[in-house]
Amino acid sequence: MSYSESGEMYLETIYVLSKKSKEVKKIDVSKHLDYAKPSITRGIGLLEKQGLVTVDDSGNINLTKEGKAKAKRIYDRHTTLTKVFTLIGVDEKTATEDACKIEHYISDKTFNAIKKHLKSQEK
Repeated sequence: MSYSESGEMYLETIYVLSKKSKEVKKIDVSKHLDYAKPSITRGIGLLEKQGLVTVDDSGNINLTKEGKAKAKRIYDRHTTLTKVFTLIGVDEKTATEDACKIEHYISDKTFNAIKKHLKSQEK
């Protein structure tokens, strides 16, 4: 796995789980994503090689500074796009699913324009 959609999914999942619990293990990521544990082990190993996560002796997965920055960026895209879709009348489940797909491909330029528009509407 290069830094790609699947890598982003892992990072975002670790970030979300770490907001709920101090300890995030491979089994937690596996359950959250509904992926087989061997896939998680491989993916986490690749993220370690890229310097985006560390795994301690107890098996806890931690985001590095760079990993956390990337994860926050992905999570921001996900939550912002979900909000936009619900504002235009899409049900929450569909909005979340669609945001999850689009967050990996939308350009920074388009995403920043969406955020700017949302902020202008909130005033």
